Parts: sequence; C-alpha cells; structure tokens
Amino acid sequence: MAVLWELCEGGARVLRVLGDSPCPDVPAAVAGRPVTEIGPYCFADRPLQGGTLWPEGSADTHPVTGNFVEEVTLPDSVRVLHSAAFYNCRRLRRVELGPGLESLGSDLFTNCRALETFALRAAPGDDTGLKKLLGAVSADVSAVFLNAPGARLFYPEYMELLDENTPAHIFNHSIEGEGYRMRQCFAGGSVDYAAYDAAFAQACVGEPEEKMVRMALGRLLCPFALRDDARTDYEFYLTAHTGAAFALAIAGRWEEALRLLVRLGLPVREAAARCARAGWSAGSAILLARPKRAAKRYDFDDL
Repeated sequence: MAVLWELCEGGARVLRVLGDSPCPDVPAAVAGRPVTEIGPYCFADRPLQGGTLWPEGSADTHPVTGNFVEEVTLPDSVRVLHSAAFYNCRRLRRVELGPGLESLGSDLFTNCRALETFALRAAPGDDTGLKKLLGAVSADVSAVFLNAPGARLFYPEYMELLDENTPAHIFNHSIEGEGYRMRQCFAGGSVDYAAYDAAFAQACVGEPEEKMVRMALGRLLCPFALRDDARTDYEFYLTAHTGAAFALAIAGRWEEALRLLVRLGLPVREAAARCARAGWSAGSAILLARPKRAAKRYDFDDL
C-alpha cells in the first residue's frame, strides 16, 4: 500500500490511499511524521492534484476510492477528517478509528448508504469522537467499542424536514425519529448511558420492532452503567418480541445475542428450526444445548 500526502500542522495529511485492498489500513506515520489528518475527498472517486508519494517509487497505483472501498481503518493519531473524505463511497460498511478524533468537515459520509458501523478502539466509558461521527450520519448506524468485546450501541435513523409556508416564504424545520435524540446522549466526549436508556421508552412508540430489538440486545450485551430499571425494560421488550429478537440474531449470525436470549429463558423450538433452515449449525447448537447439571456431592448420610 502507498499514500499521497502533504505536510500539515503537527504531522502529515493523507490525500489518497493506493493499493489493491478494498479494506485499507491507513499507516500511522508517513515519512517519519504522524498521520493526523485525512484530506478532503481522500476516498472519493474524483481527480486529485498534488501530493507526495510514500513510499517513494511504490508500485501501488490503484486508488482506493469510490465503490471500491468497503472498510477503512484509521490510526489512533488521526485528529481531523476533512470535508467529503468518504464522499460517494457507496459500498463503505465500516470505519475503525481511535478515540482522539477532534474535528470533522461537512458532507463527510454523503451517499455512504451501506455504512453500518463505527468501530472505536476504546472502552464504553472513554471520551471519543463518537458524537461528532454520529452527527454526520442520519441513517441507522452502530457504534462498537473494541476494548470491551461485544459492546455495541445502536442509533436508529432520523429525518430532518423543511416545510415551506409558500405565501410567507418561511421554512419550518422539523425532525422525525428518536435517532436524533439518542445522538445527543453524551456528557462531554463520553456516552451518557442513563440518557440513552431513557430514550428507549419513547423510541418504542414510533420505531420498528427490529430496531428496538437491536438496541435492547446491544445494550444488554454492553451493560456498562446499566441500571436495574433499564435492564428490566430491555429484557421485557425482548420477551414481548421473541420472534424479532431471534430473527435478528440468526440473520446476523450473532452468537452472543443468541446466548443472551437463551439465558432469558425464551422458547427456542421455532428459533432452532429457523437456524436449521438457514444452515447455521453453530446457532442450532447454542439453542439446543442443555445446561449441565451440577455434579452430585455425596456425604456420609448418603451411605
């Protein structure tokens, strides 16, 4: 892999990534300088002028841009994502980065319709740039905390609407969907889990059950700062929507979620049949496994 880069304050700005993989790992340093910025239209499929090739004389000439891009891993040193860095990357599914993101440009993920995950190399309680990232995406998206296996938060879609009052030429701005409210549940740079959990009850009113099941499963599998009353709400919802819960876990081959549903004591016969039809033998094994009995302890009274 190679990059085109230029100097910036504090390090290097990557202007373009070159290589053969649709899932590039952007280097942490270029020519001895830390990579602190991802330049405008870096992964967009559009002409680029300027920049210095690194490593010098590299044979990599294929630009990793546009519909070729599927996943991008950024180093911990990145602080700035410039405007339209991922513009029109329609197959981009996942962006992984460290906790130190400080600034985002505009139109960062425009037309990234397949984007579904922000993976943060951080723990659930750390300060990160997650709030900024979520503010750049109004569609369904999940946040995964890689320093706590299984930790995942789901943020549903929201829509911003402008209604024109024609005679007065006044535009009324409105927002539909609880996803917007949930994106505001932060205390500084860290997630405010109490506020996130409090939004669940209101979201149940207008959001589809598939999205609510996703939120409940993610939160129970990431019980950081989860209060007992919120846990009860999530578990009750899953109990009331058993079919959707199992369908989501099986469709995504989500073993941790499947084990959680089994622990909640939900009926598994129909889910096991669904696993069999899907050809997921590991899921069937989880659903049909019987809990081991405790070893019998004998004492002199037994004799």
